[in-house]
Amino acid sequence: MKKKILILAGGYSKEREISIQTAKAVFGQIKNDYNCKILDPLNGFIKEIKKFKPNVVFNALHGRYGEDGYIQLILENEKIKYTHSGVSASSICINKIVSKKIFNKHKILSPKALIFKPDLKNNFQKILQQVKKVLKFPVVIKPINEGSSVGVYICNEFNFYSNLKKLTNEKEILIEKYIPGREIQVAIMGNKSLGTIELVPKRKFYDYKAKYDKKAKTKHILPVDLPSEKLNEVENLALKAHKITGCKGITRSDFRYNNNKFYLLEVNTQPGLTELSLVPEIAKFKGISFYNLIKWIINNASINR
Repeated sequence: MKKKILILAGGYSKEREISIQTAKAVFGQIKNDYNCKILDPLNGFIKEIKKFKPNVVFNALHGRYGEDGYIQLILENEKIKYTHSGVSASSICINKIVSKKIFNKHKILSPKALIFKPDLKNNFQKILQQVKKVLKFPVVIKPINEGSSVGVYICNEFNFYSNLKKLTNEKEILIEKYIPGREIQVAIMGNKSLGTIELVPKRKFYDYKAKYDKKAKTKHILPVDLPSEKLNEVENLALKAHKITGCKGITRSDFRYNNNKFYLLEVNTQPGLTELSLVPEIAKFKGISFYNLIKWIINNASINR
């Protein structure tokens, strides 16, 4: 009898459409080997799980409620094997404030940052003065717990207010010093580096459109043109970040490389697995097919992660 694989997709977050793309890509690879079903957790999640009785839940959710420990906790309570990182690592890595503190504690460079409530009516002048004093423009503003560059803006002093207004629904925002330089991303598979890729976006930075729209024509560079010692350095940093945050399975760490230094922006605990996604591309370059990558992720699943 074929193993039952339940692929979670969609969900509540702003990355819903990308999650659905990931799920369809995964389903297409494994549908002949497993009894597969795609389930949107908006539709009677617990009831459907108990009805289908999966051997493994493939978590293809992105963003809030799928990548932040919420779904993971439900699956652990139901004692169902699932993929990717567990409750603690997921909640740490999606929170850019908590993860940054951990990176800094373990001597991993990350851009200097401030945290504010986006109360522009009462707080804007205070925010502005602090940014000028501590960070200096340009800066990057972002929600503390979104992925895929959702709500991320590069700001100078002139567009700072107008961009902050776009995030007034957030409870807290992160304001980071903008680090220029090269976009370097590292995939981790289990307890070792899978490989490194460089991105050269035609847009201002590697934003949502640059990630997911073919028309954006972001250039993907493999192999990365770095001296071997620098490649080893960034891959070791990614592996260290993966371990200190308690991650499992596959992760992808995003770096900026500037003045011979790597700055870690974030660790993605559930990187996309779409046609344009980076982890499958890195895996393919290393001789691992998309199918074998997905099978590895499924075989890596467990209950307590």
